[in-house]
Amino acid sequence: MKRIFFLCTFLGGIFIQLASAQDTTQNQLSVILNDYYEVRNALVSSDAAGASAKAGELLTAISTVNPDLLPRAGQKAFAGLKDKLAFDARHISESKDITHQREHFAGLSVNMIALAQKAKLSASPIYQAFCPMKKSYWLTSESSIKNPYYGNAMLGCGQIIKTLQ
Repeated sequence: MKRIFFLCTFLGGIFIQLASAQDTTQNQLSVILNDYYEVRNALVSSDAAGASAKAGELLTAISTVNPDLLPRAGQKAFAGLKDKLAFDARHISESKDITHQREHFAGLSVNMIALAQKAKLSASPIYQAFCPMKKSYWLTSESSIKNPYYGNAMLGCGQIIKTLQ
């Protein structure tokens, strides 16, 4: 009876560790996606200070990802994009010029799209949107358009072109 109890306890512990590792994997990528969304939201509002602060949080999230906890496909995708993501996040975080931030957001978005195509970032749908005026893309969790490249000046400019997940 004691052996059965210990066996059940042992197996339960292994199950909890595996579930926790999967949650950690998902959380690392979800944090990056959510921080990206926060940068986008600040740019939609034309809030340069907010975009800078949120990009700093994104940069921290990118820097603290433990690739060993990612699935193999996620490891490979993230390894190839980490420096590019960090480059644009750093530039956005260090700037208070909304135009400069939006230029780097275009590059950040290209790399976030590449990551989303190769690794699971969220259980929720991720929409890829396109701005024909800027000829640039971005990711959003909403099916409605809120353009981060022009903010209130052209808030509804663009279209959803694809659902990634």
